[in-house]
Amino acid sequence: MRIALSQLAAGVSPEQNLRTVVEQTERAARQGAELVVFPEATMARFGVPLAPLAEPLDGPWARGVHEVAARTGVLVVAGMFTPHADGRVRNTLLVTGPDGSTHYDKVHLFDAFDFAESATVAPGERLVTAPLGELPLGFATCYDVRFPELFRALADRGARVVVLAASWGAGPGKLAQWEVLVRARALDSGCWVLAAGQADPATVGEPPATGAPTGIGHSMVVSPLGEVVARLAGAPGLLLADLDPAAVDEARRTVPTLRNRRPELY
Repeated sequence: MRIALSQLAAGVSPEQNLRTVVEQTERAARQGAELVVFPEATMARFGVPLAPLAEPLDGPWARGVHEVAARTGVLVVAGMFTPHADGRVRNTLLVTGPDGSTHYDKVHLFDAFDFAESATVAPGERLVTAPLGELPLGFATCYDVRFPELFRALADRGARVVVLAASWGAGPGKLAQWEVLVRARALDSGCWVLAAGQADPATVGEPPATGAPTGIGHSMVVSPLGEVVARLAGAPGLLLADLDPAAVDEARRTVPTLRNRRPELY
């Protein structure tokens, strides 16, 4: 199965970012991808007021993503912001393709490194899995990667691939943490992990928004045994990789951590 990760540097215009989603999805489809993953905050980057930009899941931005997914016959995952009743927004992954749509609202909010995502974003309340053909996918967003129990729970719900969209914050040691965490979550869950991050804004001549997690790049595809099989550097790019679904069975047979857990003790 061929998948694509689109590492982009989102701007502040949802319309312009949607044009990039359309172009990248069409490009990936021409190269045989069945799944195209875009980063967290693809609709608009962090560092600007989010509530005025938020749209419902049947709004024009989501419809535009669904239209290109339906036209190309691929499943598209893209980060957007949806309204919440208390005036905040939800940090939402739109999951849409020819067979329908679902969404995942980020459950762990980035109240860390002197940034308070919860001030403007309301947390999600459910885990989400969805099929790609006969291959079950699970979904996670950025800070979620620091919670191994989430990835194990997705595996327990049948996920064999976890789609991880991110807009990782820059700073000392953050790149090393990103790689360690992504690889560890693949090992924890025995899943492929498809980690699509925002590009480093400096690579397109834009300074990062002060204090906001606007991306460092380094999207990667990690095997169920924690091996990085494909990756990008900091600049925007389209990363394609071929997944072997049977690698999940082999990894879980070789390192059966899911089966060997002792839930009666912890």
